[in-house]
Amino acid sequence: MESIDTKSVQLGRNVERNVSVSSALWFHLICGLGIVIGFWVSHFVCSIDLLSNPDRFLFILWATECPIVILMFAVLRRDLSKCSVKSAYLRAVGRGLLGLPAGALVIALCAVALGAPVGKKYFLATVNWSLLMSLFTVVPTATVFGSSFVDWQRLFANTRPAGSIDYMLCVPAHGAILGSWFGAWPMPLDWERPWQEWPVCVACGGVAGYMMGLCVSLGLIVCSSRRRDHVKEE
Repeated sequence: MESIDTKSVQLGRNVERNVSVSSALWFHLICGLGIVIGFWVSHFVCSIDLLSNPDRFLFILWATECPIVILMFAVLRRDLSKCSVKSAYLRAVGRGLLGLPAGALVIALCAVALGAPVGKKYFLATVNWSLLMSLFTVVPTATVFGSSFVDWQRLFANTRPAGSIDYMLCVPAHGAILGSWFGAWPMPLDWERPWQEWPVCVACGGVAGYMMGLCVSLGLIVCSSRRRDHVKEE
């Protein structure tokens, strides 16, 4: 993959940080490929699926995607300290690793508060689903921005992305959250289908929303790049 060239432009109080469209495309393709590999390993290597063994399936999915997401987004880290490139990269990787369980804990508590079942039967499935959702939503931003409250508030409270890197962080995250939300709707219906069991619906919705978010993010980056090129020509 080509080297990532990040450019920063001051926009009021925000700093617009951008990567090229081709770099963003590579990022999205590799992140999406991680999900595909996780499905392939589960089905063809371990001979399991989300219905037959949801906790193990979700474990394989997030364990496959985790190193890809953290190592990729560590390249896009924002360096505020004057440490070496290697040290800054390792610190970004460390932030991502810390963000994974922290985000999973918050997501699990929110899911239980919203009605997710509790108990020994669902414990492992809930843990692995929460880790997968944390990987989609919390880990990329934690890797890039760390604990910067201003950036977290801008991306997730105010939803004001500034630059292509912000689109790469917040759009797939919002897609995963909305996908899980809509995926939970069929669960209380009395159809008595096996896919209505926790967390099958929300996991499918989260993955689908994340993949759609990757596509929407790339489209927004393309539009943003064309807009910047148009402004430069003027």
